[in-house]
Amino acid sequence: MNRQKELKLAYKENPPPMGVYQLTNNLNGKILVGSSLNLPGKKNSQLFQLKMGGHPNKELQADWISAEADAFSFTVLETLKTSDFSPADWRKAVTNLEDKWLAALQPYGERGYNQEKKPSRTEKSLSILD
Repeated sequence: MNRQKELKLAYKENPPPMGVYQLTNNLNGKILVGSSLNLPGKKNSQLFQLKMGGHPNKELQADWISAEADAFSFTVLETLKTSDFSPADWRKAVTNLEDKWLAALQPYGERGYNQEKKPSRTEKSLSILD
């Protein structure tokens, strides 16, 4: 049990890079924007899913299959400075960063592989009041 506590403490003291990434199809320019609390792990996960043919984004998967793997690139757009936030706030901070990049890049439709987020019930309720 002590080893587990040591690992948790080590993680909190030196977390992996977290932030927003972009997966780019260099043949057609389409992008997928996402975020993670572990960017190196997310890169490995994305590429593994694509190589194995099981990526949840079917359009991206189809383009991967029709192109060569080297036609795609993984880029970190922005990292979170973890010392500016408590560990409890990391997820929310990373989500806010992702929202900022989605708004800036608009990776939807012909421009990208992302799906526009549907408004939450709270956002729908507030828009009715406008």
